[in-house]
Amino acid sequence: MTWWKPTTWFRGRSSSVRVVRAKFDSAQTTPDNRKHWANADGFSADTAASPAVRRTLRNRARYEVANNSYARGIVLTLANDVIGTGPRLQMLLDNGENDDANGVNGLIEDEFAAWCKAVDLPGKLRTIRMARAQDGEAFAVMFTNSEIQHEVKFDLKLIEADQVTTPDTATQHRNASGLGENVVDGIEFDAFGNPVAYHVLTSHPGGAGGVAQTFERVPASNMIHWFRADRPGQSRGLPDILPALPLFAQLRRYTLAVIAAAESAANVAVFMKTSTPANGEPADVEPMTEMEFSPNMAVFAPEGWEATQIKAEQPTTTYTEFKRELLNEIARCLNMPFNVAACNSSGYNYSSGRLDHQTYHQSVRVEQDHLEDVVLDRILHAWLAEAVKVFCLIELEDAPHQWFWPGREHIDPAKEANAQAVRLANNTTTLATEYARQGKDWETELRQRAKEVALCKELGLTPAQAASTPPQPAPSPAPADTQEEESDDDAAQSESRAA
Repeated sequence: MTWWKPTTWFRGRSSSVRVVRAKFDSAQTTPDNRKHWANADGFSADTAASPAVRRTLRNRARYEVANNSYARGIVLTLANDVIGTGPRLQMLLDNGENDDANGVNGLIEDEFAAWCKAVDLPGKLRTIRMARAQDGEAFAVMFTNSEIQHEVKFDLKLIEADQVTTPDTATQHRNASGLGENVVDGIEFDAFGNPVAYHVLTSHPGGAGGVAQTFERVPASNMIHWFRADRPGQSRGLPDILPALPLFAQLRRYTLAVIAAAESAANVAVFMKTSTPANGEPADVEPMTEMEFSPNMAVFAPEGWEATQIKAEQPTTTYTEFKRELLNEIARCLNMPFNVAACNSSGYNYSSGRLDHQTYHQSVRVEQDHLEDVVLDRILHAWLAEAVKVFCLIELEDAPHQWFWPGREHIDPAKEANAQAVRLANNTTTLATEYARQGKDWETELRQRAKEVALCKELGLTPAQAASTPPQPAPSPAPADTQEEESDDDAAQSESRAA
């Protein structure tokens, strides 16, 4: 519906157009908030995250992780919780009673697990997660490595974000070199915004050889680039701990300030001050004069001077509270609760611990799902392309599969077991779901359980007997003299009760 057109006004009459201006408090610039919003800008995502800005943020994040114990622990804990001991593959080819398909599933799962161990895939995934936390992004080149102790020679080479960039000399002459117009700091894009190739420097710019001016053009099909896009159109990642970098610095400064205050109070034992009026004449004392004291010694101060002992008045009472609140704010940008970030649950009870962990575990599940789509599925696709040649299998480009992640130990195993039994009894869950929460394959676990039950029947044991604790040895009989003393005591007690 059109509310106003210039041609609908009455001709010959003068009228004024009323302009309505909406007011938002946050859009007003006042003397009080001018400095606070001074750095706000309207740059695009790639312009704001320019190569120089990202280089500075990477260097500062790495510095904090390398020198701040809390920063290192938070990044390590995040990598261990997201990756753990590594994901496990389950193939779903003809997910039914086809023995041939089940045999192929088992073969692929076993060989992929052996390959993961040969190339240390869990370790590389943990490094990738740590790199995304402190560098903002992680890169891995897929290539053929003939030195792998496995029949499939597919491997991953991790490279730092510093090495994925376009040298200035190549950028200035991009048209002549055929790089195309749509290049964002080492990444070529097509007209639809899809990555086409990556520019990888032949040597690390921070290495002994200095900044390299030559690069290799790696096709996008051979490169894995994992980062979190916080803004539409963002091509490169920023550190996950970016908002916490100033807080890490404040945490270290506050700790050093408290230590300095305590040391200053400990270094000066007695402070001399004069009690003489302004016009008086106290005894002459050389400024900054030091005097040594011996135990059990009486000392007389100069005339007009009074000795005062220094008190250690550093803020020891607020030190713990300040560090707790600061760590809580630091961990918030990672959806991590305080007790996980500080590795301290002394102020938690069972309910608050579980409530805080729900948000964190949900964040971990989101990251694992993103990792499956961006990293693991591409690794599996490239691995299957080589495996079908080695093991003479059919083409398995889009083979159905799923990933199992290591389960988490429950805070109260007994309560969780009871809840699990209730869910299974009222059909609100399945064995597959319950085993998946523990990072296990329900088919593998049930087959193993069937073997155990069959062996129990063979040995004449019930499953309950096999699961019960071994019988405790009977207590040794008491010595004869002790038995006689106990009999006498029992007789005396009987007589007293009869009386």
